[in-house]
Amino acid sequence: MAVEHNLRSNFVFAPPPDDPTAWQASTESFGHALTRDFPEAFLEINASALRDVPVVVLDFEIEVEPDHFVAGTAAMPAPDYAHVSIVDVTAHAAALFARWLRDSYVPSPGSVRFLSSFVMENGDETPWSLPATGDATEIATVLLSHLAAAEPERR
Repeated sequence: MAVEHNLRSNFVFAPPPDDPTAWQASTESFGHALTRDFPEAFLEINASALRDVPVVVLDFEIEVEPDHFVAGTAAMPAPDYAHVSIVDVTAHAAALFARWLRDSYVPSPGSVRFLSSFVMENGDETPWSLPATGDATEIATVLLSHLAAAEPERR
């Protein structure tokens, strides 16, 4: 069964587990990158409890292409670790954001891993690698494959 192209999920993007410092990220640098590339971005700094520890997070909403908005949260709980979550998006919108993250923010295009809430709700917490090259269409294909992997096998 093919995954519907309009299926919405939450996606989390993070550096590789074996190299949590790969992004060299901070809340400030992420906010600057968003406003540089998305001048109309909405940004708001908040405190959030991440694993019972207060963490400063950056909530954001950007228009990744006309009429395609992405809202999410960037958490940088330690100087050497980061993750960015986006909520209630199609694979297409997630791919537009992921391409920007990979090509315009992280220092190494091979350093982005992702998971979706759809897959995690079905018991799989194994991160997938975002392709190090390719356009948003190619990334969307990988995201859709990820979502399809969570669907029970049809017998």
